[in-house]
Amino acid sequence: MKLSRPARRASLVVHVVASAGWLGLTLGLLALGVTAATTASPASVEAGVRAMKLFADWLLLPLAFLTLSSGVVLSLGTPWGLARHRWVWTKFWLTLATTVATAFALRPGVDSAVAAVAAGRPLPDAGDVLFGPIVSLFAYVFMTVISLLKPWGLTRRGRRLRGSARPHVGVTGPS
Repeated sequence: MKLSRPARRASLVVHVVASAGWLGLTLGLLALGVTAATTASPASVEAGVRAMKLFADWLLLPLAFLTLSSGVVLSLGTPWGLARHRWVWTKFWLTLATTVATAFALRPGVDSAVAAVAAGRPLPDAGDVLFGPIVSLFAYVFMTVISLLKPWGLTRRGRRLRGSARPHVGVTGPS
């Protein structure tokens, strides 16, 4: 499947905007988490974790799924392919892993922090509000870098596909 030029451009815009949004949202979550983990004001802790919950509940997963799906569409609809180049394959698995971690680790951690603070208890563990955004930030920056630099070359599958697409050199037809 090959995307037409307008479809490829539209998919690329969607992918870059969703990815940038996910990165920006992660920076915001990190700022809120640092505030909640370091402030002595119970009101600031509660405001920080409640804001994190709003972002986590309404924005994180939609941006994660949009990034993942638009990346898959781009990879399958362009010559890069999903499993032809190591950098694309790495980005796919990291995006999938961070999406799963968002759903099953970050959001539950923020939910437990909000529940504790809303009940009048202190923040149970700063890691609940810091670990996810820190790991995500490093993953997204790494994926941005490899998107720009495109390192590592072809995968084994990509080499096999490239080899089978080359015309046979030196073979002549009947005389």
